[in-house]
Amino acid sequence: MNVLCRLALIVFLAGMPRHAAADTPELIASLKQGGFVLIFRHTATDDSQKDVYPFKFDDMSAQRQLSEKGRDMARHIGAAVKELTIPIGDVYTSRLNRAIEAGKLVSGREVKPVDALTDSSNASASGMANPTGANAKAGQAVRQLVDAPPKAGTNTFLVTHKTNIADAFGKEAGDVQEGEAFVYKAGGSGPATFAGRIKIADWAANTGK
Repeated sequence: MNVLCRLALIVFLAGMPRHAAADTPELIASLKQGGFVLIFRHTATDDSQKDVYPFKFDDMSAQRQLSEKGRDMARHIGAAVKELTIPIGDVYTSRLNRAIEAGKLVSGREVKPVDALTDSSNASASGMANPTGANAKAGQAVRQLVDAPPKAGTNTFLVTHKTNIADAFGKEAGDVQEGEAFVYKAGGSGPATFAGRIKIADWAANTGK
């Protein structure tokens, strides 16, 4: 019976998704050395607000914005990053204000909005609710940012949307939570490799707050 239990455990572990494999405290500690790319989904938003498409990037009334909860979430991440002395290099965001604001609050600095991280669902509610990862062009644009090595001794922060993350990493990544980060280790001459996922609660667990 013990042998059968061991075999069942081995089969179970082998079948676990790659996103569940990382040791989060060790991963967060390793960020202090730099060399990683963290791609965040922006934090919580005000669902009573709707995006207008085509996007009007300079019109805040035509975009869904961060809620106060979302701002607090981003500040919480930023405070943890600062306390843990995690070095930040380039910070790229979507061109939509909710991602720009989240990026500023998390990093404590100005950010660089880019098309590649801007909501690929084109303000479609069904696109946000049912990411399929089928938008290959959008996904490739995100992967190019993820695969670019950070500046020496720093980590690159990217802030984007649920759909873009699913486009880049497949529909299994569509369960990404608000404020959660997928972490990739720079590969130098090759693609970055998946290192783990960091959720909001993980930051508090590693700062003792």
